[in-house]
Amino acid sequence: MLRRLRIILAALLLAAGLLAAYGYHYYNAPGPLTQETTVLFPRGKGFQAIVDGMEEAGVIRHALLFKAIAVILGDARQFKAGEYRFSPAISPKLVMDMIAKGRVVVHKITIPEGLTVREITELLRAEPALEGDISGIFEEGSLLPDTFHYVYGDARSDIIARMRESMKTTLAELWEKRQEGLPLESPQQALILASLVEKETGIDAERPRVAAVFVNRLRKGMKLQCDPTVAYGIARDKGPLNRPLHSADLKYDSPYNTYLYVGLPPGPIANPGRKSIAAALNPPQTDDLYFVATGNGGHNFSPTLDGHNKNVREYRKARTKKPKR
Repeated sequence: MLRRLRIILAALLLAAGLLAAYGYHYYNAPGPLTQETTVLFPRGKGFQAIVDGMEEAGVIRHALLFKAIAVILGDARQFKAGEYRFSPAISPKLVMDMIAKGRVVVHKITIPEGLTVREITELLRAEPALEGDISGIFEEGSLLPDTFHYVYGDARSDIIARMRESMKTTLAELWEKRQEGLPLESPQQALILASLVEKETGIDAERPRVAAVFVNRLRKGMKLQCDPTVAYGIARDKGPLNRPLHSADLKYDSPYNTYLYVGLPPGPIANPGRKSIAAALNPPQTDDLYFVATGNGGHNFSPTLDGHNKNVREYRKARTKKPKR
């Protein structure tokens, strides 16, 4: 009887050793994946469902053995739902470590400078990895464009909240560092001016000089004559303006029409970036009162109307020389 017990015990120990050896090999060996695979485990999915889902997706073999190892190692309680990207032949060890530590896929969205609130909300609504609608009314110019990182299932409203907080912080910081003697009475006016700069040029080096033209005009009581303000006023009243401005548009009666009214428009016409805000608050000392596109990117600046008219003629000449498509 004792001999039989010893034989049985030895057999059990051998079996346990073999199982442990196989488990160790399974745990560290390359997995069955042949190509990079992304698997989504929606919120609310627990340990069992996550492991079964990985087996169905071909990330692991032998879900039962995987579960047993996770329980023995104490990782089962740490499993987190989310979106995971698995590399080819990833081992169960690395899979388990990834999910236990919640190393989910991180997405990013870049909001370009110069978009309106409507355009920004449309971009966010088009992101399939974000959830929830965007409710509430957000003032034009209150969202700071930037690149934002998020994970699957984050709320669209959270991105909006981050943009609003970033704009609030950035505007307050740059306002404190503003140039003395500017014809701007408040951070809101700085934001309005920055939105004009943003819409007039996409070249970083030009932003301060464009801001200087507008500041010089404000000091002299001249009309700003900024085309983007006219386009914004028309779009605000009638819907998106999906065409270039016509000369007749410059007579459109809107408080945003800076060809008709002196001074800044009543509000921002877009959401400017940090560089445009900084330019509006620290423009260089120049005599420039005019600028016009070169026709090849960028602008020509001039302190006199005669010089401006010459630049306009050069611009028109450059346009006529461009090959027709």
